Amino acid sequence: MMELTQGQWVKHAVMHPFEGFEDMRWKKSGSLRIAMLIVVLLFFGEIAYGRLYGFQFHIPYDKTFNIIPYIVRSFVLFGAWTVGNWAVCTLLDGEGTLKNICIYSAYALIPYVVQLYVNVLLSHVLVRDEAVFMQVIELVGTCWTVVLLFSAVKSVHQYSFGKTVLAVALTIAAMLIMLFLLVLFMSLVQQVYIFISTVYTELSYRARV
Repeated sequence: MMELTQGQWVKHAVMHPFEGFEDMRWKKSGSLRIAMLIVVLLFFGEIAYGRLYGFQFHIPYDKTFNIIPYIVRSFVLFGAWTVGNWAVCTLLDGEGTLKNICIYSAYALIPYVVQLYVNVLLSHVLVRDEAVFMQVIELVGTCWTVVLLFSAVKSVHQYSFGKTVLAVALTIAAMLIMLFLLVLFMSLVQQVYIFISTVYTELSYRARV
């Protein structure tokens, strides 16, 4: 294969799901900068999908903007997938490094990210009776990303089909565990903050009295 630029490698990986990542691995290609850009675009895409969608298709029920859910659906979930896959596949003798897992997984997200922006734009052009077109685009983008993620795991770790299925299942389990621990940690931090705030308020009141 002729030498490709980083942008061409992105296109090659997305358009050739069953050989693109294999070619990237053997050529030691992939850009961490592009990967981070894709995750940032995912973040803004989730915001656009949640807040800028056409009113005839989706009306946000929350009146105030809260950025936390969008951070969770983009940066947190992607980080949990990357770290979880690295941890699981280290135990399963996977060959992928944390950097490569991050790059390949981010590239795999492109169809999903694209459908977010496309559907937001279409929601302001199409009418309610034409919503099926948007549903098809969402389904194709999501399924395409799932296939690419599977291919990315298979290629980066050099697994067989069966071992890739096992690795993906264990990665999802690891993600759930990490997210559960994160929720517990945030709850603990909140309780500590409330306790410190209560003690400070009480001491301040007694000092004034």
